[in-house]
Amino acid sequence: MHRITIQYGTPADPEAFEQHYTDVHVPLAATLPGLRRFTRSHPRALGGGAPYFVAELWFDDADSMKAAMKSPEMAETAADAQTFDVASMTMFTGEVTETDV
Repeated sequence: MHRITIQYGTPADPEAFEQHYTDVHVPLAATLPGLRRFTRSHPRALGGGAPYFVAELWFDDADSMKAAMKSPEMAETAADAQTFDVASMTMFTGEVTETDV
């Protein structure tokens, strides 16, 4: 699996951010080709700072993720993200390795 992780800083208006994210941004992201799973969370710090909000977009493999990144659907989703009034936004990509414990 490969994942895109987006960390958002605190928005100027958290209630408006949450509503727009749920009503507009999630439906846009849901159209990404090859998207297998989409999670979002409000992490809580364990002794340090934490982002306000984290979204994760999961794909079967690197090729699927790359295709989604180059798609018109991603362009539309990214354009919408540029409208967010957040303190910061950081995006990471990477391979996910699972280990049985």
